[in-house]
Amino acid sequence: MSSYRGITWDHPRGKHALIAASSRTGSHTASVELDWSAHSLEHFESHPIDELARDYDLIVLDHPHLGEALELHSLQPMDAVVGAERIERWSRQAVGPSFDSYSVDGYQWAVPLDAATQVAVHKPALVGSAPETWAEVEELSRSVPVALSLAGPHTFLSFASICVAFGDPVPAHPSAGFVARGTALAVLELMRSLASRIPPGSETQNPIALLQRMTDGDDIAYCPLVYGYVNYSSPQLRFTDAPAARAGGRIGSTIGGTGLAVSARCEVTPELVDHIVWLLAPETQRGFIPQHDGQPSSRAAWTDRAVDAAAAGFYSGTLRTIEQSWVRPRYAGYIAFQSEASAIVRSVALGEVAVEAGLDRLEEAFAASALAGKVV
Repeated sequence: MSSYRGITWDHPRGKHALIAASSRTGSHTASVELDWSAHSLEHFESHPIDELARDYDLIVLDHPHLGEALELHSLQPMDAVVGAERIERWSRQAVGPSFDSYSVDGYQWAVPLDAATQVAVHKPALVGSAPETWAEVEELSRSVPVALSLAGPHTFLSFASICVAFGDPVPAHPSAGFVARGTALAVLELMRSLASRIPPGSETQNPIALLQRMTDGDDIAYCPLVYGYVNYSSPQLRFTDAPAARAGGRIGSTIGGTGLAVSARCEVTPELVDHIVWLLAPETQRGFIPQHDGQPSSRAAWTDRAVDAAAAGFYSGTLRTIEQSWVRPRYAGYIAFQSEASAIVRSVALGEVAVEAGLDRLEEAFAASALAGKVV
């Protein structure tokens, strides 16, 4: 029997379906043994893929890590693992840019197991209807407690998403410059205004902690941008589309989710391929994955009425957002910039650094993050 080691992230959404699938006795697992480990969300967001690739055969990763991973030849192209025909079919089936986010230099380096993006969430008992625009978010924040996702890399991701809504996304590579200064200043001022009224302690909480806090109490009524977790969706906690700059305009959101990659060290067998194919199959995506706390990547699952009803309307409530979501840069050096930029934006939002001085530092950090390598 072929034996493999895998690494995923430590949350029911990240591990339950994979572990359950590895223990099944169906034809797709009859000759393959999968041992899954899990690391924290923070570790998942920042740990170098090349280090994981030394110890694991299968790696659940986020697309911005591809720059460093490819520069160090840590992964095998999935085209070679499962075949170009399957890649083409799966690309047509995926929701939003969840599949394309793992495509670099004409190759597919991971297949999306899980599709997620920043969405809005509110407590219907405290907020009648979710705001549609950022002006409405700011107005709402003056009457009910509104939180921002500001922990770890999420400060910069919030900044980047609002820039998308304002029509000026962060470029894919520093060689193209940064966000237009007027847009960046307006976004930083907006974040500073909102952050001046956030519930105490929310600035240090990751998306999971924010959603758990909203589930347990009423001191956060609304959050305009937080990564959607179907596990927290209920009639008491509703997920909706993220805000736009103007009614009917583009929704600003940064896609996340996870992709399944195969490390360069892995010896691929037909049995492993069969297992990967089973995970991406429409019936698995609509049935097995959501039934085991997962958040599928298939558009057919996101638009399935039964799947949506079981998730208290999570999928229908956020489908427009994920379809319009923005793909982060994937150049070697981006992950380090994302961490530095989050610290800068957080200091501006919390009133510790002047807006223009913070933007100067952001522009300098983005320019300095460019390393030798291809623009992807």
